[in-house]
Amino acid sequence: MVTFFDHLVSITSQTHAQKCALIHKQTELSYAQLEKQVQNVAEGFAGLGLKRDERVAVFLPKVPEAIISLFATSRANGTFVPVNSVLKATQVQHILNDCDVSILVTSSDRLKALTDIIPQCTALKQIVLIDKLPKEPLCELPVHLLDSLPAQSIPPCHRVDNDVAAILYTSGSTGKPKGVVLSHRNIIVGAHSVSSYLENTSDDIILALLPISFDAGMSQVTTAFMVGATVVLMDYFLPGDVVKTIEKHQVTGLTCVPPLWQQIMKVQWPESATKQMRYFANTGGAMPLVTLEKIRETFPAASPYLMYGLTEAFRSSYLDPAEVDKRPGSMGKAIPNAEIMVVREDGSECDPDEPGELVHRGPLVSLGYWNDAAKTAERFKPVPVKKNGVILTEMAVWSGDTVKKDEEGFLYFVGRRDEMIKTSGYRVSPMEIEEACYQGADEVAEAIACGVNNLELGQAIVLLIVLKDADSLSEKELLAKCKKTLPNFMHPKFLEIRTSLPRNPNGKVDRSSLSQEMKEKYADV
Repeated sequence: MVTFFDHLVSITSQTHAQKCALIHKQTELSYAQLEKQVQNVAEGFAGLGLKRDERVAVFLPKVPEAIISLFATSRANGTFVPVNSVLKATQVQHILNDCDVSILVTSSDRLKALTDIIPQCTALKQIVLIDKLPKEPLCELPVHLLDSLPAQSIPPCHRVDNDVAAILYTSGSTGKPKGVVLSHRNIIVGAHSVSSYLENTSDDIILALLPISFDAGMSQVTTAFMVGATVVLMDYFLPGDVVKTIEKHQVTGLTCVPPLWQQIMKVQWPESATKQMRYFANTGGAMPLVTLEKIRETFPAASPYLMYGLTEAFRSSYLDPAEVDKRPGSMGKAIPNAEIMVVREDGSECDPDEPGELVHRGPLVSLGYWNDAAKTAERFKPVPVKKNGVILTEMAVWSGDTVKKDEEGFLYFVGRRDEMIKTSGYRVSPMEIEEACYQGADEVAEAIACGVNNLELGQAIVLLIVLKDADSLSEKELLAKCKKTLPNFMHPKFLEIRTSLPRNPNGKVDRSSLSQEMKEKYADV
């Protein structure tokens, strides 16, 4: 029985030992080979002194060593923290310090880029590299190679499925990313639920294009491993490369964020790359109808699954392929093992077609935010549930998204209650962009970021700046400075230098009026 995250490898390897589990470029690993490597690395982590629940961060692109390290951490009774491979050093530092990471798994080139921040990560004890040791020490911490760790038997540990398995970092509305704490139960139930409605089998070949630090990206691996399917790991560079990879490996399932779908739909798709596709899905935002039509034309035999989810509850709803033409724009209904409610501010359920907040209950609801009781209390609140005459108080996640439910129970997205920017499939906090701008350019007196609708990105980032000295920097120079401290998906598409910003009666910058002004100015540009 699959109960814990690492069981997805150990148990599946017993039933699909010789089946291909992972493909990356020229490397292929069977489930038996994957299980052996996971066990070896887990014993290596034990040899480094990893204790129960201690955090292991994995800062790598999508390579087999990244997947192995996640499962090995779980096997060694630790908590894994996948770090998005596109983040810059300051963002990595925040994650390492926020959850007191004790072991960092990365590569030699990435360690070199982190040299300046490593001394500020006081909980960090060990660094593990997947490729080679540096010729000269880059830090004072012990540095090891992944394939030659000092092995030690893993101490026996009594686990329950609600123990912490992972921490996934997602942008928050008040600034720096916050860690969503996932239990083994969350991940396993999610894998079972998604693989069941997608009808995944061991015959599937799933292309993993999304970052493993995304819940949806990790889901590509967990749903595949749940049924003994094959995962093809790929970091996206050029649309044509995606087509070639799908054709080469005869991929049957693909999930992308809408902006990525739009990019890869611009290139030519030979029938040899499309005829075997069994299903496609979206995540990270609503799928534009014109894009959906293009994908369906490209993959005529594939079933479309339009999905909605949030990191705090993994996945919430999907629209059955049979309903796609009947209900344009719908998010569908709750996935298996979840209940989705639409509620008013007082917690009472809304009437049909009445907008309210989406509330998700069930075993997919995560354990809260790491080391942040206040934010956890804001989003994770109890709902009364009647069961056979007994009223139970159960924790649910209140999404912050406004939706409505029609007479037949199908959900439709209305809008967000906060100022989060949804760009390229990422949730981005305006304050995080603004803070990076202050750090990257001393000349900045004030910075305000907001999102505007954009056909390619979902939302594009607009950055409005007031300089301390009006003539100290040009917009081009300022943009170059900001880009040095921001990962690519946070780069502003539009930047304006202004002499002042509008303020409300309390003297604060009027974000609402600025946001509305920018939405009108840059509408679908």
